[in-house]
Amino acid sequence: MTATQRDVTAEQARNVAEAARETEWHKPSFGKQLFLGKLRMDLIDPWPQPKTDEDSQRFMESLRDYVTNHVDGAQIERDAKIPDEVFRGLAELGCFGMKIDTKYGGLGLSNLDYCHALTLAGSANPSIGALLSAHQSIGVPQPLKLFGTDAQKQKFLPRLAAGEVSAFLLTEPDVGSDPARMSVTATPVDGGYHLNGVKLWATNGSVATLLVVMALVPRSEGHRGGITAFVVEGASEGVTVERRNAFLGLRGLENSVTRFHDVFVPAENVIGKEGQGLKIALTTLNTGRLSLPAMCVSAAKWCLNVGRGWANNRVQWGRKVGEHEAVATKLAFIAATTYGMEAMLDLCCMLADDDRNDIRIEAALIKLFGSEKAWLVADELIQVRGGRGYETADSLAARGEKALGAEQLLRDLRINRIFEGSTEIMHLLIAREAVDQHLSVAGDIIDPKASPKRKAKAMLHAGGFYARWLPTLLAGPGTFGGYRKFGRLAQHLRYSERAARRLARHTFRGMATWQGKMEHRQAFLGRVVDIGAELFAIAAVCSRAKASGKAEEMELADLFCRQARQRIIVLEHALWHNTDANDVELTRNVLSGRYEFLEEGIVMPPDEGEWVSTWKPGASTEPNLMRKLN
Repeated sequence: MTATQRDVTAEQARNVAEAARETEWHKPSFGKQLFLGKLRMDLIDPWPQPKTDEDSQRFMESLRDYVTNHVDGAQIERDAKIPDEVFRGLAELGCFGMKIDTKYGGLGLSNLDYCHALTLAGSANPSIGALLSAHQSIGVPQPLKLFGTDAQKQKFLPRLAAGEVSAFLLTEPDVGSDPARMSVTATPVDGGYHLNGVKLWATNGSVATLLVVMALVPRSEGHRGGITAFVVEGASEGVTVERRNAFLGLRGLENSVTRFHDVFVPAENVIGKEGQGLKIALTTLNTGRLSLPAMCVSAAKWCLNVGRGWANNRVQWGRKVGEHEAVATKLAFIAATTYGMEAMLDLCCMLADDDRNDIRIEAALIKLFGSEKAWLVADELIQVRGGRGYETADSLAARGEKALGAEQLLRDLRINRIFEGSTEIMHLLIAREAVDQHLSVAGDIIDPKASPKRKAKAMLHAGGFYARWLPTLLAGPGTFGGYRKFGRLAQHLRYSERAARRLARHTFRGMATWQGKMEHRQAFLGRVVDIGAELFAIAAVCSRAKASGKAEEMELADLFCRQARQRIIVLEHALWHNTDANDVELTRNVLSGRYEFLEEGIVMPPDEGEWVSTWKPGASTEPNLMRKLN
């Protein structure tokens, strides 16, 4: 550990995370109500109607023409690099200003149009989708849109809309989802701050001219201190791109290790106020998370197209492979899941666009659901394609077959289960919101530091709340044959309404059983969240299919709901019938080396290097690998 890395207790880490949470709910939320046992279809049905925009339509047509005719996805994969001319072409179209207001030179697209554009661009090569998403959803434009001053917007947004690239720098070698350990510092000096430290895994970091950097400001006289967000010029003296990282997939991704040494940042470049950095980051992600499932939808659509074509043309045992049940069930899963993912994403985008709903839970759910299901969809496509699914596109093309790189897509998709909050972190983040009402009610009851008097008062308050709330979980529209206007889909909503009430009862039982220790029951909480995601998906597809009225959409929605219900049954059973305690106990033995004999008989992995790299303060001794676009 370097002198700048910090030891942080679990309580300190929890306090930092809690301080960054948005605790107020000023707008209705389907997700919040869902985890309280209420299926509020009135919040998502009738299906929202997006506003038609001729400028957006023209942009989408131009983008389609460009990525179809001028982007060579195979070349990006081979060269591990997006060519300069593609950066220029995207800039000329306005792609770097899709979410920037028109008065700053951007296109001012809605969330729906923006995600549709990412779906389209990502289908040419997923690295392009990641480039545009990281630039706008978590890079400089979105934080400035939400928290920036007029002067900051006027100074930076026109540059970004014109084609300059931005990046978001939070992660450090020893800091992932635990920002309390942050060691990059911003020390106040005359007129601003000196930035020092190293940031890891900065997507776009090796091409970005503008950076959002999270750094710890020490508390001092006149400075409240805390984790703070800064806009930093990428070409500032003391900024060095020391590495361009390489990954399993997304070979065209420009991802960096970036060092800051006494980098001067003017005081006017602080976004918001000192100490608000994490809150700004989390608020930005409320809608920023929608960009990632947009690329998951893109991948699922590609898989459906390839799977359909292959299953119609490949013949085995005298029949098309798609006519064999073993393959048909996989194609049905791909088709139904693609429909479900798209319905959830479009719904979240339109709810965000009308600005009448709080979508922080819904956006997190579609990020979680989309990243997990897209991975399964791609895996099933490889199985359907057999050996050709495992083979590279170039190898297929060399012998005259279609250059369909399913293996590349699987590699490219894998990061989505980690990007912008891993599946495990998303489970905990959503679960924290799911049990928020219970924690608020329990309060001093589960606080070990509370006095007996405070505990008694809290128990009285909790008794009143649960006396009113628990009876609402006994019956509802799903009990009395509601939702008839949904036709053949009504049965699925009746099931979902009953399941939502059951889920709330399970959550209450968990709180009653484990109380303050429930945060450690991460497997239980993960299943609670996964059930909620499936219920949200069912509600979304039913609303969309009903609005469409098309028979083909009703068929897809019906099958998706049937598949989702089967998954829910398994998850519900596992809430209370599982091996979680056994797993934890055995893992203690694994960590202690008790089963080290199982590792015998192989050539051991290399032991050189550190598990987590350390860094030393000071100027960089490495060449600056910042890529200057021509």
